[in-house]
Amino acid sequence: MEITNSLETDIKNAPEWFHSAISQLPRKENLNHPLGNVAYQAWNRKDAQDIIILIHGTGAHKQWWDPIAPLLCNKFSIIAPDLPGMGESDHRNAYNFEDFSDALIAIINQEKIVHDHQKVYLIGHSLGGHVAGFMASEFPDLFHGVVMIDSPIRPPTYDYDNHQSTGPLRRIKHYPDKVSILERFRLMPPQDCDNSWYLRYIAEHSILNVEHGWRWRFDDKLFATLKRLNNYEFKFKCPALFVAGGKSLLLESKIMKYIRKAFQDSMTVEVIEDAAHHIPLDSPLELISCINNYLEVWQAKK
Repeated sequence: MEITNSLETDIKNAPEWFHSAISQLPRKENLNHPLGNVAYQAWNRKDAQDIIILIHGTGAHKQWWDPIAPLLCNKFSIIAPDLPGMGESDHRNAYNFEDFSDALIAIINQEKIVHDHQKVYLIGHSLGGHVAGFMASEFPDLFHGVVMIDSPIRPPTYDYDNHQSTGPLRRIKHYPDKVSILERFRLMPPQDCDNSWYLRYIAEHSILNVEHGWRWRFDDKLFATLKRLNNYEFKFKCPALFVAGGKSLLLESKIMKYIRKAFQDSMTVEVIEDAAHHIPLDSPLELISCINNYLEVWQAKK
């Protein structure tokens, strides 16, 4: 979808809650990592007991969460990283879930979260949900709750040889000016979105002005080189929530039926009816309300 026909007015037309949220500026940090530096940001709450880590999707970045993080339960401080190869994090030669996980564990250590005995909850959208589910499965004693937002969990027998990527099919190109590149901003997978102000905001933070012109921040080889979780079995020891969009192509698919059956004893499924795949953009307040309800219950049981 095109960002808008009137680039100048989008964010100005956003609702008041959106302006209030993005005005709560996070602390900007950088993790020096041997495979490449990782950027992240944090919202520290004075009386927060525990931590939420927000993980964005493929080709996205940490500032997708700027309008959402400040409205999550104030009993939590929040960290939002740029996964390697995306946002302001360094590009790498290869991408896989083990390295994504290693980068987030390194952030946890840098922030001294475990040393302070704070409990950690993971929330991820799309690819970020897969990363969250992978980490909760690999480190069952480290995490205390996981939310996967429209992240297709495919059966271990899924044939990835016939899987089609929704990412760019050609190398990054450079645009002559900012308006030109913003007009090319699209959601992947493609869908309509009524909240053009949200689209404009994330687009503004998805671009970079370099010597040859304006380009997207993400590493385009990510889409071709990311090693998928072939035959991986998610296992949740902590409370788990799957949030699906009512208009998502995932909802009535065989994959969704598999999710409901395979995880009926370990993960709750909620549906936000008016949202497609990009639930944080389509129905941000409904998503926030849903997640907060579960966080309150999970934290009360600890």
